Amino acid sequence: MKLGISVLMTMALTAPVAAQQQHHQAPYASLQQRVVKALSDQQVSDLRAGRGMGLALAGELNGYPGPLHVLELADQLDLNQSQRQRIQELYEAMKAEAVPIGERLIEHESALDREFAEGKITPAALAGLTAQIGETQGQLRLVHLKYHLTTAELLTAHQRHRYAELRGYH
Repeated sequence: MKLGISVLMTMALTAPVAAQQQHHQAPYASLQQRVVKALSDQQVSDLRAGRGMGLALAGELNGYPGPLHVLELADQLDLNQSQRQRIQELYEAMKAEAVPIGERLIEHESALDREFAEGKITPAALAGLTAQIGETQGQLRLVHLKYHLTTAELLTAHQRHRYAELRGYH
């Protein structure tokens, strides 16, 4: 009986310590297994597919819909054939621009990761690589936002209002 109580007491006293140690490791645990440490598999997939990943929220949430979401809601927005065709063209052009920039971003993040992993990182390399990453992120955001701007110009005021309702913004 004393042995059982002793085991229970030991477990009760050490469990919080183990939980606390686990908690301290949790935020980044298993991220070291990523191919590119700073990007999730989903982010890499989204970049390679030309998806927006929230980069155009400044437009989206202020009345400038993106081409993909407008196409998804084409019937509810009563798009005419000309609008559908033009917005489809915009979507394809956006993807054609975004995918290579996304690939460049993956390359820059991979290079930064590699420099750290190989222990070769220097202050100059760090400054150069992070500047490339920042510039590439800005280019990618510009691509997505400019197509939101152009898409909005093709919609009537009523369609833009309806879009906002359908997306839950009003």
